[in-house]
Amino acid sequence: MIRVDNSPRDYAWGSLTDIATLRGLTPSGKPEAELWLGTHPGSPTQIVEPESAGGARTIAEYLSQTDQQPLPHLLKILAAAHPLSIQAHPSPEQAREGFARENAVGIPLDAPHRNYRDDAHKPELIFALSDTFEALCGFRPLEDTLTNLELLAQANTQACHSTSAIVEFTEQLVAHGENAIRWALEWALSGDNAVALVAEVAVAGRVLKDDLLIELSTDYPGDPGVIVALLLNRVTLTRGQALYLPAGNMHAYIRGLGIELMAASDNVLRGGLTTKHVDVPELLSVVSDAVVPVPLLEAQPVAPGIDLFVPDVPDFRLAHVVVTKENSETSQLSLSRNVIVTCTAGKVTVTGAHSSLELSQGQNAFISAEEAELSFSGIGELFLAL
Repeated sequence: MIRVDNSPRDYAWGSLTDIATLRGLTPSGKPEAELWLGTHPGSPTQIVEPESAGGARTIAEYLSQTDQQPLPHLLKILAAAHPLSIQAHPSPEQAREGFARENAVGIPLDAPHRNYRDDAHKPELIFALSDTFEALCGFRPLEDTLTNLELLAQANTQACHSTSAIVEFTEQLVAHGENAIRWALEWALSGDNAVALVAEVAVAGRVLKDDLLIELSTDYPGDPGVIVALLLNRVTLTRGQALYLPAGNMHAYIRGLGIELMAASDNVLRGGLTTKHVDVPELLSVVSDAVVPVPLLEAQPVAPGIDLFVPDVPDFRLAHVVVTKENSETSQLSLSRNVIVTCTAGKVTVTGAHSSLELSQGQNAFISAEEAELSFSGIGELFLAL
């Protein structure tokens, strides 16, 4: 068991306080968006005491020195104070093909217009740590979007503002039938097609006091992602609920503190609400336009105080462990590979086959698969990337 830590990434959409508060630290005064725990080279996780790991400074370096593979997953503490970009992620096959294609034409890995920075897929789940966590995910039924557009048009009429763009967009959606979502994505994200429509939606959002539309229009004025957002399910998770976002699912996190777990990849195809590169043809080749319900991932209780969130990919599972006086030292969790653990409340001692480690709120550790089976004592809350 090796204590590890990292520095939060200061993306502009990050919270000024949430990650620092969770870690028991004084806020830096800058946005803190994500704390990465894993072996991804984008933000290597540091070993707190290198002497405990043969002098290795990062998890990746330790695993390399001991002839082990990098972790297949990446655990993040994510704190959104403003909406993230709308995005989708490729399947394994799409990632391998896209990465090889961009390599073949010589696009540098750090180029702003690069779509594929590695050859892996990036399914992910998000667990709500805050009381509520707001997101957009998956395309909702077209009927719901049409109903919303009618309300937006009525609001603009009340404000004596033009409704022509909303009306025309509504008519086009109806005319395109089963292909309406794919048509809308390509139309909205290509060129300046959606300028008038975005302006009308912004006015209507203010009239209707629609908090999401007001926020999107304020944070991303004129951005066609506002139109893409109209096509997606809105969801508000309560603490303890989780979403699973497989390949092709269009989504955006809006606000909240969460535990995010994903395959160890950085492949993102963006669909608006961003100043970064948007490759419309590539996005359309990756995104699924199927209408889906909100993709909640239900917990599987495996022992007192231990729930597992198990997606349909082999790359990761998330264990949520709540240690109380009643279950202290009695609940166990078996390991099949190396894991990352983070403590989000209290103080918990983790004991394996060969060693033990006490973690307080805000502390993290790497645990070798050689520990075989873990037990937990104390009072607190842990998350383990399995």
